[in-house]
Amino acid sequence: MSFAIAAMLLDLAFPLPLPHDRDGGAVVVARDGSPLRAFADGDGAWRYPVAAGQVSPLYLQALLNYEDRWFRWHPGINPVSLLRAGGQWLRHGRVVSGGSTLTMQVARILDPHARTPFGKARQLLRALQLEAHLSKDEILALYLNRAPFGGTVEGVEAASWAYLGKPASRLSHAEAALLAVLPQAPSRLRPDREPERARVARDKVLARMASLGAWSNSDVAEARIEPVVARSLHPPRHAPLLAQRLRSESPRATRVVSTLDLELQRTLEERVTAYFSQLPERTSAALLVVDNATLEARAYVGSVDFTDAARLGHVDMVRASRSPGSTLKPFLYGLALDDGLIHSESLLVDAPQSFGDYRPGNFDSEFNGPVGVAEALRLSLNVPAVDLLDRVGPARFSARLAHAGIRLEWPPGAGPNLAMILGGTGARLEDLVGAYAALNREGITGRVRYTTSAPRVERRLMSPGAAWIVREMLQANPRPGSVADAFDARGPRVAWKTGTSYGFRDAWALGTTRRYTVGVWVGRPDGTPLPGQYGAVTALPLLFEVVDSLPHGRGDDVPRPPPPGVALADVCWPLGLPPDPQAPQLCHKRREAWTLDGSVPPTFAERDARLWNAGLERFDVDADSGLRLSAECALPHRRRSVQVARWPALAAPWLTAELRAASRLPALSPDCPGDGRDAAAELRIEGLADRATLASANGNSLNLSLRAIGTEARVRWLLDGRLVAETAGDARFAHRFDEAGEHTLTALADSGAWSRLQFRVLR
Repeated sequence: MSFAIAAMLLDLAFPLPLPHDRDGGAVVVARDGSPLRAFADGDGAWRYPVAAGQVSPLYLQALLNYEDRWFRWHPGINPVSLLRAGGQWLRHGRVVSGGSTLTMQVARILDPHARTPFGKARQLLRALQLEAHLSKDEILALYLNRAPFGGTVEGVEAASWAYLGKPASRLSHAEAALLAVLPQAPSRLRPDREPERARVARDKVLARMASLGAWSNSDVAEARIEPVVARSLHPPRHAPLLAQRLRSESPRATRVVSTLDLELQRTLEERVTAYFSQLPERTSAALLVVDNATLEARAYVGSVDFTDAARLGHVDMVRASRSPGSTLKPFLYGLALDDGLIHSESLLVDAPQSFGDYRPGNFDSEFNGPVGVAEALRLSLNVPAVDLLDRVGPARFSARLAHAGIRLEWPPGAGPNLAMILGGTGARLEDLVGAYAALNREGITGRVRYTTSAPRVERRLMSPGAAWIVREMLQANPRPGSVADAFDARGPRVAWKTGTSYGFRDAWALGTTRRYTVGVWVGRPDGTPLPGQYGAVTALPLLFEVVDSLPHGRGDDVPRPPPPGVALADVCWPLGLPPDPQAPQLCHKRREAWTLDGSVPPTFAERDARLWNAGLERFDVDADSGLRLSAECALPHRRRSVQVARWPALAAPWLTAELRAASRLPALSPDCPGDGRDAAAELRIEGLADRATLASANGNSLNLSLRAIGTEARVRWLLDGRLVAETAGDARFAHRFDEAGEHTLTALADSGAWSRLQFRVLR
């Protein structure tokens, strides 16, 4: 009775130092359980928590037969083993075989002590204490997760991954024997440093297993042949930024299971490192691959090199807010489709325009004149997108994006505005990837999931029909360098879009296939420019490399039929309406368009009241002379009602002479007062004759000075289709030509008046 009371008092006075009292580490693993990154505990050790049922039976057989055959029956100490070990020590003057049980080894791991009689007594008492408090399985689990294996590695699972690159559940006989003996002298027997010593120790275990009959002689013979091959010991570090993120979100967890595919992650990490190794210093990149069906991330590269301080590798650019460039445009076109504002071939005008004080231009400063919606989206034209956003409304568009999970950020004091569609806001790669997935998820976006337990957060961004049409428009854009309908065309159909922020600070490429959505960002984390690097050149090639390396099904490249509400319809330019068999003269160009819910909206009216109204013009003409008549004319006329389809005024410089003639109103009869329908007065470029040939006097640069006569409005000067200058009224335009060549110069006034001439420069 007194002994029991004394034992209880000692137990209370010296409680077991169980592991939960220590600063525990953690491991973040891929979806198949492979470790991505290990985080050390407070003592600097890293481990991979595992239960006995998750370890190979071969290892448990080797461990228990070699270390402690009577583990399941003794009370923590084995008197027979202790007496045998003591007798051998007295007889030989050295330790011949140990007498420690597995429980005693766990006691030494939890409560280290000196190798003295006092220390041994303390170990024995701790072993008894362990047996009193824990079950045999709990003691075995402590050993499996805490046994030293060399360096900072603790536990059999961590050791198996560190040395062998595989889980402890898949060990061979030879590998099980090696890991069973390694904790006896982890520094001296490390297989990565001392493979021969490790082999001798391993073979000793194999011999014991054969002598005990635990393993067959043939299995042991084969195991002896197997060489000791170990990897250089280092903790795993794949997807380090995501692992760090998940670790911070679950600080108490010892094992966090991510959704990543380890093999794909390794492959893409190597590819990103190789791909961007030649880019200028301080350049980083981010890559995210998401499964459309589950919204689970399959690969996550937050920076080019986590350890590269010069590239700010510790900054996770998957989560960083950066200017999205033109990557928001597909969502604008989808919203406009749902609003009934456009169909896939609605006529837009890519020409210099002003929206209040905002004057957007294209990336290459070149304009294309009249374009369809699909072409405007594929070419990422800026003016048509700003025009469309102005009609949809920036605040409404921003609210729709926010509802769908795209968290936009604004400079201090700023809010939704027209510049947002060209990158005048901030967005995150992970949000954009979740939104692009909507194009293959019937218009439903989703928050990217990084763990299987993460909730599914999904929101509708656009209707299934709008998503289908936008995807078709983007998929029709061929890969750079490829030929449409080529015999060797291969790979899944990809709806892709690039973007470049102002000043070459951010290069983007996003693409979605039937099964996956991929996003790539390239730039400098500190926001400094990266001249010459933009989405189509820097980010897009990597996107297609990634898409082609992903697993795909046999039907991924097969077009999908349109959903209900989507149909093909013939439309006519410039009106944008279906052709009228009774008025074929109104159809200047016929297009085949995807329409949504039967909506075929007309071409947008001119926003500037000073311009003529694009669309259908009905008026009377004199049946004999063909001159236009107004409501009140001085002379009697034989009237005839006619109608003309008019192109937008700003599109005129890009029209052929035939199309301009078909859209022009006849002159007003001299006896009729004005009806307000006259076109803007023609401009005249003064200072140079059409089709002139120019040469500099000294053979060097040629300086040309011109002015536009006939308007007081602002005039934009386009040289070979590219905006080069703006003047007011008849102010002079000057330009220097350093090289020979043929050029086309266009003066386009805000009033819609324009003039064009061609000339050649000689050297």
